[in-house]
Amino acid sequence: MKQFSLPKPLLLTKTWEYDRVYRQGKRLRGPNFGLVLAANTLGGNRLGISVHGMKKAVQRNRIKRIVREFYRLHRGLLPQAYDIVFTVRPGFLPATPDAVQEAVVKLLAKAGLVSA
Repeated sequence: MKQFSLPKPLLLTKTWEYDRVYRQGKRLRGPNFGLVLAANTLGGNRLGISVHGMKKAVQRNRIKRIVREFYRLHRGLLPQAYDIVFTVRPGFLPATPDAVQEAVVKLLAKAGLVSA
């Protein structure tokens, strides 16, 4: 069961960590969401989630849960040794982690970071 957990060190938690990713990172834009990737020296990925323009906390929190679940289950799909901020804009309403996976893999393949 430990292999499927999502420990706190795999998440971006501090404002300065987000700021560094936004300043130094490469931006990939998809439909109603984007990824900002910045290399790190930790040897593994860390995830940050930023949700904008959604008035209802229920919707914001649901999207965050789904994105965290996607990351927890599919960490191997993402390029290694990066801090990744998942930015969500209004209109992004995935139903399952698999829907997020499909959208993210398309975006990363388009950028040449993974094979489709």
